[in-house]
Amino acid sequence: QVQLVESGGDTVQPGGSLSLSCAASGSTFTIILMAWYRATPGKERELVASIGKNGRVYYEDSVKGRFTISRDNSSSSLWLQMTNLKPEDTAVYYCYSGSGANNIILFKNWGQGTQVTVSS
Repeated sequence: QVQLVESGGDTVQPGGSLSLSCAASGSTFTIILMAWYRATPGKERELVASIGKNGRVYYEDSVKGRFTISRDNSSSSLWLQMTNLKPEDTAVYYCYSGSGANNIILFKNWGQGTQVTVSS
């Protein structure tokens, strides 16, 4: 099993920047994919960005050019650098890991979430 703990959520003004961190522990050698999701009341949790073990990244269209996902495989850490934040970025952000073997994800793990609020 993999345990995930996020940190870095805060309240910032529109146009501001924030960096989220996620520390993984447990069977981290099995992690294949890591990602950031976000959720707001009344909406399904949505994928914000993901990064594979080989560094391949994906960004949701609304965050392209503003958010940067990065990962350190040796320390099993994940980050999300967010710039030019907008009120619509307000959400609870969750760290996700998909782990398994032979590039097949068998287990999905989630952090507890960290609140990001963008407001003037």
